[in-house]
Amino acid sequence: MASIPANQAATKTSSWRFWARRDGAQRLFVLSAVSPMVLYMAFFTLLPMVWVVALAFFDFSARRAGGPILGLGGENPFIGLKHFQNMLNFSAEAPLEVRQFHISFKNTLLFAFLVLPLNLFITLPLANLIESIHTRVRPVFRTIFFLPVVTSSVAVAIMWGYILHPQRGFLNGMLSKVLGKLTVIAWTTDPRLTFWGVPAALLAIIVAYLWQDVGYNLVIFIAALQAIPESIKDAARVDGVGPWQMFWHVTLPLLRPTVLLAAVLTMISSFQVFDIIQVMTDGGPKDQTRVMVLDIYDNAFRFQRMGWAAAVSIVLFLVTFSVSLIQTRLLRSDWEY
Repeated sequence: MASIPANQAATKTSSWRFWARRDGAQRLFVLSAVSPMVLYMAFFTLLPMVWVVALAFFDFSARRAGGPILGLGGENPFIGLKHFQNMLNFSAEAPLEVRQFHISFKNTLLFAFLVLPLNLFITLPLANLIESIHTRVRPVFRTIFFLPVVTSSVAVAIMWGYILHPQRGFLNGMLSKVLGKLTVIAWTTDPRLTFWGVPAALLAIIVAYLWQDVGYNLVIFIAALQAIPESIKDAARVDGVGPWQMFWHVTLPLLRPTVLLAAVLTMISSFQVFDIIQVMTDGGPKDQTRVMVLDIYDNAFRFQRMGWAAAVSIVLFLVTFSVSLIQTRLLRSDWEY
């Protein structure tokens, strides 16, 4: 067998060392770039999730001295599934936190399932309308409708609080001018005021929330409309399809994957609503706008029932996950264009 010349062997050895050093440098760069994010996710996402799951099995309060391991045990005893068993107690003698949980659970579902269809009913036709106008005017309307999205939720809540104020509110002022007499309606504080069985305070929260949130889905739908090939629309026009038929039988079916994305994101966001409700009503009147995130906040930080708050958090996660999974199964499509 012929031997490899010494100069060729040296060249191959130096080349191998060069690529080995290069691979090592690349691995070191990747490791140094990814490690901060991994550590951030571990300490600020993964560990809090594990801690919440652990707290759900303890009657934990930061006011009490617990055991040596993270305060668990001792005066913060292990109670197993007792929190979840108490959630199933629907009797009138149930503890206050249990009754408030039932109210917040119902209000959260009512809020989310009202917000989702209203949001889609507004954003889908509006996005299609904006895309049908002149190209020079489109950016103006996109900016106008997207501005509330980047506005602070607290500022939005304060603004709508002034609009709905019983004495100095803009809405009651307009009604007084239209009706010709002084109109004082407590939109967010009167527990007797309802519309179609829904408390007026909750409807006021929904209006404020939609005013801020519709711009997000609007941008998503506009991007999806721009991605639809013009050849499909041209073929439909050749077949004599009008604007209304174009929307229902061409545009809307092609937007099905985008509708799924918008529906899931809107539902998740609705389940997590907190700041607008806390500023506008703080759960009132008479817990008519009390939602699960507000219930978690009150139990954890006001009443120091952190074990109970952790159990409610797990229920909220399971409900959100289940609803999102059902939406994905119902709205997913097996085709692309």
